[in-house]
Amino acid sequence: MLSWRKNKNPSQFFGKIFASTSLLIRTNHVFPYFYKNFYQIMQKKYKVYSYFILLLILCSIETYAQRRSYVKTTAKKGDGIFLLLARYNLERHDCNFTKFCALNNLKRNSALILGKTYTLPLYEYRFNGKSIRSSTGIETWQAAKRVERYNDGLTQLKIKTEDFRRGKQKLWVPYSTFACTPKVEKFIPQNRTFPIFGKKYEQVPLEDKRLAGAVYYIVAGHGGPDPGAMSTYQGKNICEDEYAYDISLRLARNLLKHGAMVYMITRDPNDGIRDEMSLTCDVDEVCWGGKTIPLNQKERLTQRSDAINELYAANEKKGVEYQRMIEIHVDSRSESQRIDLFFYHYPGSQLGKLLSDRLHKTIKDKYAIHRKNGEYYGTVTGRDLHMLREVDPLATFVEVANIQNPNDQKRILLKSNRQALADWLAEGLIKDY
Repeated sequence: MLSWRKNKNPSQFFGKIFASTSLLIRTNHVFPYFYKNFYQIMQKKYKVYSYFILLLILCSIETYAQRRSYVKTTAKKGDGIFLLLARYNLERHDCNFTKFCALNNLKRNSALILGKTYTLPLYEYRFNGKSIRSSTGIETWQAAKRVERYNDGLTQLKIKTEDFRRGKQKLWVPYSTFACTPKVEKFIPQNRTFPIFGKKYEQVPLEDKRLAGAVYYIVAGHGGPDPGAMSTYQGKNICEDEYAYDISLRLARNLLKHGAMVYMITRDPNDGIRDEMSLTCDVDEVCWGGKTIPLNQKERLTQRSDAINELYAANEKKGVEYQRMIEIHVDSRSESQRIDLFFYHYPGSQLGKLLSDRLHKTIKDKYAIHRKNGEYYGTVTGRDLHMLREVDPLATFVEVANIQNPNDQKRILLKSNRQALADWLAEGLIKDY
């Protein structure tokens, strides 16, 4: 027990009190980072030894506790605990799962009741109009930026109805921010030279760490002995696999800029990112690990899914909690039919649908800005495809254009359009993360 009489030096006494109080603060997941510095300044510069310092600290802790509450939500049809948490981007940290069960007096395998209100492992604060750190007590700038991205992403998806900077200024902070957020920076690739993009684009500077801890497996459709859909432009053959590959490379480069770890599963040793309209058809693509791509379709797809699953298991063992697969294709339909980007997910995979929905909404928002009439007819549907069914990471399958339609061809022939597609898909994946 702490005793004033046993501590002749008041600074030592209050130091012990502060250490105990600090432990209490962290146990309750509140981090007023300025308290310790304040106490040291008062002690060293002004020799102030007063109960008022301790009183100030305790009152401030009480203030944080009073202005924090839990967000509540109602279970929808088909919801289980995992899916409910996924709707709010809370599923990837196990401590959120454990906290949800504790808050609602549930077991990990408990079913949810349709229409019942549940408490989420998600704190709600009142934003003070100054900073996230001073509003919540979060210690680091990096954690505050993650909270900012989290709130902006949910607002974009209309899970949150209002920007935290306006109106009632409701700021949401996941329980895991305080309890179990891993140090994801260790997963950022340190070597920033990636020869697969070609000499012009091989240097990929790290612009920020928004995707630190995220792993992506990008599959460009077809390749090797299979060119995929084919058409002609100005008398030259154009092949699906070449344009899907170029868009895939551009997407991979975008994700790397933000600190993600990216695996190009279909690979071409010498093409890199190309800026020409007409991309030469070739057959030298290989699968991850330099393996020759089989002609037989089932063998070809199994080779890819096996490579992804092996990498997935290795990364999971390292502690990676967020892994996604994106497969990119160019569709082939009648010459007169125009299509917009559309997405497939595995039937019955609610989380796969959620990923595809988020990408779809991002593309829809971009069309509203960049297409003259603002119309967008892309869809999200379930389809039982090998590359959606047999891979372990959550997966989405994208068709970007109809290679036979002259207007749709412009979407893939122009390098600026290929880059725009990659930019928009990357933006959607950032929101998902």
